[in-house]
Amino acid sequence: MHKTVAWPLALIYAALIVFASLFPFEGWRAQGISPWVFLTARIPPPYWTWFDVTINVTGYAPLGFLLALGGLRSGLPRAAVPLAALAGALLSLAMEYLQIFLPRRVPSNLDLLLNAAGALLGALVAALLERLGAIARWSRFRERWFVPHSRGALALLALWPWALLFPASLPFGLGQMWQRLEDALAELLEGTPFLEWLPEREAPLESLSPGGEFLVVGLGLLAPCLLGFGVMRHPGRRAAFALATAIIGVAVTALSASLSWGPAHAWEWLTPATRAGVALGVVLALALVALPRRACAALLLLALMLHLNLLNDAPTGAYFAQTLAAWEQGRFIRFYGLGQWLGWLWPYVALVYVLAQVSRREAQS
Repeated sequence: MHKTVAWPLALIYAALIVFASLFPFEGWRAQGISPWVFLTARIPPPYWTWFDVTINVTGYAPLGFLLALGGLRSGLPRAAVPLAALAGALLSLAMEYLQIFLPRRVPSNLDLLLNAAGALLGALVAALLERLGAIARWSRFRERWFVPHSRGALALLALWPWALLFPASLPFGLGQMWQRLEDALAELLEGTPFLEWLPEREAPLESLSPGGEFLVVGLGLLAPCLLGFGVMRHPGRRAAFALATAIIGVAVTALSASLSWGPAHAWEWLTPATRAGVALGVVLALALVALPRRACAALLLLALMLHLNLLNDAPTGAYFAQTLAAWEQGRFIRFYGLGQWLGWLWPYVALVYVLAQVSRREAQS
């Protein structure tokens, strides 16, 4: 048996599937028909596209992969694949059942079949990689590059690119949620005496200056680098990790822009302030490769707090609102709940994780 990051990642991914499947969580009502009616509907349904087929298979494949990998690494070699496939199918069945109560979602037996096939495919890939020795090589790589008990940090680092995929008002600007949270609370409390309890801003939000954008982008890129440094020791490996993080971050941000505005606009987010911010993040990360792990954790806390403070003291722009409308109403609605919550919560979860690690080290010392 081995400790593996697959279990926490599988739980997080399953929770995100629930968010993506049941978004927008509004209008719950019984429609006067059996919730199981979708099981006997015609296949294929009247309205479907190859995009739907692809996204249903690929959406559940990582879940099957992670569940099977967790089972294989936990001493369940024979049962890992069937249990992972069964768990994926049951989760999909539960989501399709609940979607009958949401007016904006349409349950489908084809979706159920494709989701189950995706989970089975992911589980089979995990079993194949295990048989070929790829999982064992990853374990040796992890032991060589990372310190023991690094599962939490590795899970957060694995989720960081997915969090970047959802549009942000600024590149690497994860965690900008307070304005939307205030608006949602005001709408929820409208017409009640509790509305007066909400704090009022003394001054309206002001847009970030180019210098502020420069800092937000730089700190947003520096944060995952410092998180990785906290579970790595060798300076050379830290430098390689920082460069790989920057390349992945830039590539995923370009992909997000391409999905939002089209491939022709994939690089329009690279303004002068953004380019300077990316350079700042890389330079700072490379300058800190020799820092002790405890100091990296302390700097990460400072960087995240400054990043979130700058970002949440600025309003979202009109173009950002237009992009969100496209993701909420268009074909990306399946990604909306998943990507939105990842983008909102990633820096806050990282804060809690680092605080817990620092407290644990202090208690042990």
